[in-house]
Amino acid sequence: MKVRVHKIASVAYRLGFEKEVEVTRRLEARPGNTIVVRALSEKRVYSELELENGRMSKVFYGDVIVGALGRRRALRGFSGEVPSKLRAGDAVQLLNKGGVVGESSSDHKDLGQPLSCEVLGMPVRNGKIVRVWDARLPEVASLAGLELPPVVAVTATCMESGKTLFLTELIQELTRNGFSVAGGKLTGIACRRDLIALEDHGAAATASFLDAGHASTAGLDAAALTVAAKTVIAHLAAARPDILVLEFGDGVIGEYGVLEVLQDPEVRRIVRMHAFCAGDMVGAWGGQRFLGERGIEIDLFSGPVTDNDVGLDFLRKELGKPAINAHRNPEALAEAVMEHLGLVPRPRPEGQVASGPGESS
Repeated sequence: MKVRVHKIASVAYRLGFEKEVEVTRRLEARPGNTIVVRALSEKRVYSELELENGRMSKVFYGDVIVGALGRRRALRGFSGEVPSKLRAGDAVQLLNKGGVVGESSSDHKDLGQPLSCEVLGMPVRNGKIVRVWDARLPEVASLAGLELPPVVAVTATCMESGKTLFLTELIQELTRNGFSVAGGKLTGIACRRDLIALEDHGAAATASFLDAGHASTAGLDAAALTVAAKTVIAHLAAARPDILVLEFGDGVIGEYGVLEVLQDPEVRRIVRMHAFCAGDMVGAWGGQRFLGERGIEIDLFSGPVTDNDVGLDFLRKELGKPAINAHRNPEALAEAVMEHLGLVPRPRPEGQVASGPGESS
């Protein structure tokens, strides 16, 4: 049967859906399978859906939405699993703004319950259920032999610790210094807003695990995680940027596979600089110890722990590491990164001037 939908979520942005979708009621409860649902209510908070073009749109009662099944294990958001079985008419929940759908396992103290939806069916093409996997980038299982630019990786204690802010400010300043920068996201749950933010600040190319065929990296085994990461890295390297920056969504302790990717020998070998964002001094201390015990060094600290001199002094004196607040000192951040990578600022194109006092991104 055919169903006319109101909204196509960004998790399905590579699949080229039209507003009229052929669906089946013979469902398969598998991560990455696309799904058509009807909103059973409206919410006052966490009420928007990111559409395939990246625009945010409020979800209204009765809206028919194309999303995709996936797992979410968020410390500061909703959590949920892919149901073990699924039938038309079942209730599922919208787990994130990117349109990942699953069975909620808990509510949230600030966000309440996730939006419940009725399952209508799953989109089909040529008799097969459409999957996020269908539109993935060509797989790359090894980075051997690839020409790669210097790579900067940013990890954190957990979500909302300043990683994307760090990268947007860094990209903008590196671009102002004459460098072409590409940005990727290797772990997390599907949502385009972080990559769009990188593009808005000058990234010449972006890609994420979603482009590698996964709605979420939560629950993926190490082999799948590393192949997805290398696929993204290889795709971005093909754009021939001067610098490649990589964000690891979630924290180094969590279920999204950050540590598994960081510990891959090829990934470790290509990362020339590792920045770590922390919310406080305990998080910074714990991150350095946790990663250090696994042979992963931190080269620079940022995030809320660097918001004032208390944290900066602790990081520099007690942990012996550089610490820079990306929002307040983006120029110093770019200088530190260029120095670490051995890069020299390039002449600005004629007519381009450096940002002055009071100007911000």
